[in-house]
Amino acid sequence: MNMCNREGGRCAEMAMVCLTDFEEYAKEHLSKATWDYYAAGADECCTRDDNLLAYKRIRLRPRILRDVSVSDTRTTVQGTEISFPVGIAPTAFHCLAWHEGEMATARATEALNTCYITSTYSTCSVEEIVAAAPNGYRWFQLYVYRDRKLSEQIVHRVEALGYKALVLTVDVPYTGKRRNDIRNQFKLPPHLKVKNFDGVFQQETAGPEEYGIPANTLDPSISWKDVYWLQSITRLPIIIKGILTKEDAELAVEHGVQGIIVSNHGGRQLDGGPASIDALSEIVDTVQGRIEVYLDGGIRTGSDVLKALALGAKCVFIGRPAVWGLAYKGEEGVREVLQILNDEFRLSMALSGCRNVAEINRNLIQFSKL
Repeated sequence: MNMCNREGGRCAEMAMVCLTDFEEYAKEHLSKATWDYYAAGADECCTRDDNLLAYKRIRLRPRILRDVSVSDTRTTVQGTEISFPVGIAPTAFHCLAWHEGEMATARATEALNTCYITSTYSTCSVEEIVAAAPNGYRWFQLYVYRDRKLSEQIVHRVEALGYKALVLTVDVPYTGKRRNDIRNQFKLPPHLKVKNFDGVFQQETAGPEEYGIPANTLDPSISWKDVYWLQSITRLPIIIKGILTKEDAELAVEHGVQGIIVSNHGGRQLDGGPASIDALSEIVDTVQGRIEVYLDGGIRTGSDVLKALALGAKCVFIGRPAVWGLAYKGEEGVREVLQILNDEFRLSMALSGCRNVAEINRNLIQFSKL
């Protein structure tokens, strides 16, 4: 990928044209255990792979002669304007990919004026992330722990720091079985830790560890009543991440949450569930505009973004591609990934006859007859 001129010490770099270029670079340059961790799906990886394949089954119905000389990709999420409808999904351990980790991700997202969902499992603290990008628009992804006080403390921390929403991940009562992580005995290297809980778990270091924190810290008893509990301790909007059915979408609305992220956790939890884009329509139809619906999983091109918006997503979020950008060149790499998606989305919009996101609707979608 990098043809280095040893004498001059310079690298004549291959042009990074699409997100797959960043994926190939990351695969080549990250350690095997780190690459496997980011790439992992659960079990046979059917759902992980279907997240991508599902977009290829969806065809667009472009409209022509619509004067697309001026285009506008801006949209809003939870009432805040962002420059285009692609944000950064919560993914763990960014320092494995680049030494500045989440601080670099935060600066890149701030520079492109979009939304960054910070993971609970960050290798930088929420305070460091805010200091790195003080004007960034951020949500915080939350897990509910057996020790509710832990969850409560982090909620109050991020609220005080100016995070604008809580994203409650609901598809991990237990961690999915990711075969390569088991084979590699994946562990965070000693110099990295889950920074938001630095010092919290010291007394338990003797016990077995799972992804940087003691095993069995997550609470498998989490239920809808915990949504009410969360509402009782915070004034922040609550967005539920990990819904794949219309039944749960209806329950989310009834429980007064402000948004849903249609997600299968990048295919890392239940294998054999739907691709997130395939679950989107029934959820949008059920919600009927009462709350905003977002999506993550499998977004690799601007036309993927267009398809998701046409099927009713307000915004999409990218997980692995952000990590590939980090592996390539830190903040600059994440900026490039976002910029490529922005440019591709703008082009796909124009070639489909849409001048702004309000003109994107389901008439753009032709489901192929399989």
